[in-house]
Amino acid sequence: MWLLPVFAGICNTAVRLFYRFEVQGSAPPGSGPLLLLANHPNSLVDPALVTAAAGRPVRFLAKAPLFTHPLVGWLVRASGAIPVYRRSDDPSLAPRNQEMFAAVFAGLSRGAAIGIFPEGISHSQPSLADLKTGSARIALGHAVRTDEPLAVVPTGLLLQDKGRFRSAAIAVRGEPIAWTDLASRGEEDVEAVRELTRRIDEGLRQVTLNLESWQDQSLVEGAEAIWAAEFEAESGSEDALMRTQASASILSQMRTESDSQSMALAGAVAAHCRRLHRLGMEPGDLRARVDLPAALRWAASRVVWLGPLAALLAVSGFLLYLIPFHVTGLVTRAARPPATQRSTYQILIGAVVYSLWILLIAWTVGHFFGLGWGLLTLALQPLIGITGMWTRERWRGYWSDMRRFFLIRSRLHLIQNLRERQRDLADKLDRLVRDWRETL
Repeated sequence: MWLLPVFAGICNTAVRLFYRFEVQGSAPPGSGPLLLLANHPNSLVDPALVTAAAGRPVRFLAKAPLFTHPLVGWLVRASGAIPVYRRSDDPSLAPRNQEMFAAVFAGLSRGAAIGIFPEGISHSQPSLADLKTGSARIALGHAVRTDEPLAVVPTGLLLQDKGRFRSAAIAVRGEPIAWTDLASRGEEDVEAVRELTRRIDEGLRQVTLNLESWQDQSLVEGAEAIWAAEFEAESGSEDALMRTQASASILSQMRTESDSQSMALAGAVAAHCRRLHRLGMEPGDLRARVDLPAALRWAASRVVWLGPLAALLAVSGFLLYLIPFHVTGLVTRAARPPATQRSTYQILIGAVVYSLWILLIAWTVGHFFGLGWGLLTLALQPLIGITGMWTRERWRGYWSDMRRFFLIRSRLHLIQNLRERQRDLADKLDRLVRDWRETL
């Protein structure tokens, strides 16, 4: 477990480099025994996301074959993971799960945070899988062994495109699950285990987006974006997730009840979003100010990132890491990982490739120009790469802003029609959500 004390910092750095990572919700307890439960869409990257969101070392339950895996076995062992012996892997080893429970209870008694993925598998389905009962049994088992309270906290992982570098990733930290009324009943009480598992499922559904199919994602997110744009709600907030969840539930209900009027609204929302997409716009763009004073303020606030120093950093960072970027992609594709493990391979392979590249450049500079220059090169390379990456991302955003500005200015009649259409859709969506909430 030599890596565990610094594991949170490593995870936070890794996920923020690979993804545009955001954390929402209140932080879980920073000390004392803690059970962190999360959905499992992205293989070995998920523990890194949960740990980064927790902000403290977390020991995870992991399937036993990972401990001997040639690529990640050393990392699983070094991070203090606890092996789970699944019958699907080797039925003869299932009795050894008593060792797993003993290790978990010992860790909790010492104030450790234990991470569990109650679905038991990493998958790419649009909704939570049926939960296993292990997390409930652990909580109840800890309760009868000690008088120390145990916080059981759900964490939802929402990934825009889990295998794509610099795509959006959100960790939503939920409220602790209420279960003290069950604490005295122990892990042998089948009804208590079933009830706590139900509450865990409910807690995880409050911090995850559960759809009937992935095709629904663009529709429910489009409906949320339209509502947020017209009612000036904060994009990316916790309320946004709640509204998106409501949209998913309403869509499922409409299909069940064959509500033709509401389905027509869903079709109109989808058509509006498709039209905006063809224009390279989003619902919030229709609310943008395009008068001259606003444009001047925009330019003044961004002049630093458009200057020669920013350009030098952007180009230098791109050229410096062009080779390891493509090498990482080639090696990852050659490994042919499953879809749920692609980002895991990219991060681990990239860590090796980029580290070797940085060392090679530093060694070359040191060999020709002296040790001091080599050490300076070693220190500056990561800084140049990170600042260059951030600068290029800002440039892409600025280009989108400028394109939107000139599009709106040149097609005012079209934009006005789209604004009126969007406001009408937002009002209808608001009424629909209000009616739905009244039926709950």
